[in-house]
Amino acid sequence: MINPIEHSRTREAANKYKVEPYVIAADIYGYSNLAGRGGWTWYTGSSSWMQIAGIEYILGLKIKNKILKLQPCIPKAWKEYFIRYRYANTVYNITVKRTTNNELLNEDVKKFIVNGKEIEDKQLLLEENGGIVEIEVLI
Repeated sequence: MINPIEHSRTREAANKYKVEPYVIAADIYGYSNLAGRGGWTWYTGSSSWMQIAGIEYILGLKIKNKILKLQPCIPKAWKEYFIRYRYANTVYNITVKRTTNNELLNEDVKKFIVNGKEIEDKQLLLEENGGIVEIEVLI
């Protein structure tokens, strides 16, 4: 319900919703012939919260005081995903792979590998060195 694209899965649903399916509406009417119609798009500022929800709370990319950590909470059907993150002039290519068929959505990081070397404390200090850093995270 919170993801606006869900309101346009079919032509009928899109015709009912009547607003952009890529913008979070402030209102979704629930009364009479307007039920299901979106309203007040583009003014809410909610897109930034949707970005935070997706990046930090689903993909699990958390950065605080230049320390990168991952705490994924992904759908159990996802086997892996990829993030390309730029910090200043450095690119971090992050691949997260599920190693078990764990039914839990929120999974602990089992291995954190940076440029082929396992990092025991499963976090990384971000650097501004103009390089490309390859990170593999196994959950």
